Amino acid sequence: MNPNRWFPSLVLAGLSCAVLNCAAFAADLTQRSHILIVGSSTAYPIVTAAAEDIGRAQGFTAPVVESTGTGGGIKLFCSGLGLATPDITMASRSMKDSERTNCTRNHVNDVREIRIGYDGIVFANSKSAPAFELTKRDLYLALAREVPSPSDGGKLIPNPYQTWQQVNPKLPNQRIRVLGPPPTSGTRDILAERLLESVCVETPVLSSLQRTDADAFHQRCQTLREDGAFVNAGENDARIVRKLVNDPEAIGIFGYNFLDRNRDRLQAASIDGVLPEFAQIESGVYALSRPLFIYVKPQHERIVHNLDTFVEALLSPQISGPEGALIEQGLIPLAPAERRQSDQQAGQAAR
Repeated sequence: MNPNRWFPSLVLAGLSCAVLNCAAFAADLTQRSHILIVGSSTAYPIVTAAAEDIGRAQGFTAPVVESTGTGGGIKLFCSGLGLATPDITMASRSMKDSERTNCTRNHVNDVREIRIGYDGIVFANSKSAPAFELTKRDLYLALAREVPSPSDGGKLIPNPYQTWQQVNPKLPNQRIRVLGPPPTSGTRDILAERLLESVCVETPVLSSLQRTDADAFHQRCQTLREDGAFVNAGENDARIVRKLVNDPEAIGIFGYNFLDRNRDRLQAASIDGVLPEFAQIESGVYALSRPLFIYVKPQHERIVHNLDTFVEALLSPQISGPEGALIEQGLIPLAPAERRQSDQQAGQAAR
């Protein structure tokens, strides 16, 4: 049985047992000896590789890692304490205030936020297709559900653009078809905040709305089109990569680590003249650089063996340092000062 498919079954079975009072299942949960990790599809291959290496090196059962998306992982993580809930969740953005409130409501009061490294959100397509040199504004005009009217910039209209060349005459005459993440994804959140909203504040009809109705501004600026130009391709970034190879007209949105492992088949688009390369992401020059996090329940160290050992090993120079094993998985390492801070947070999580 594939352990990476086991956790959703555990959750569903746990919910059933909550209704049916399944004592036998509860007994099995009390015997769980491995760490449960859920969350970000971007961080999934990175943390999975670390889990296998650390479990083998430390001599304990490798953690079970499940790709649920950032939002889905945090929801499971915050659902409560105990062996039926995850010990760690991976995230490609910071936990929202509303999510922390949900954690507190379910008595998950002590949560440690730990940065493990950096990643970049990339726009990429097949190497058999034309390369793209995009701007933030190009992407806004291609993806937003509503955009300023070409004939009257003071009015918003449903997105009329069907080809990239209609967006910008310098771009290929190719239909707009972008495969991207669902609303539960941290990648989707960063895309909306860092890209779409950054263009909105420079667009007069929307910047004025920001001053008068902040909620309406966020709604208008963060909503993607639903006419087929943007396709919700799910949480599985590896599946998006496969679709791009088979559909040269499509562009995909995913984490840098997936691009790095598929450079023989895919090419990245530049954004405002900057390509998503290791140094540009590490320095923050690339517009869509972002940190990757894990969130840990220190309370679970009392009931789950090796939880603090795993977190400490994950942050070690041998695993996530500048010369660590996860560099090959596309992880951009933390700067020395940030690494010291993460080490301190990991130490707090273990106490």
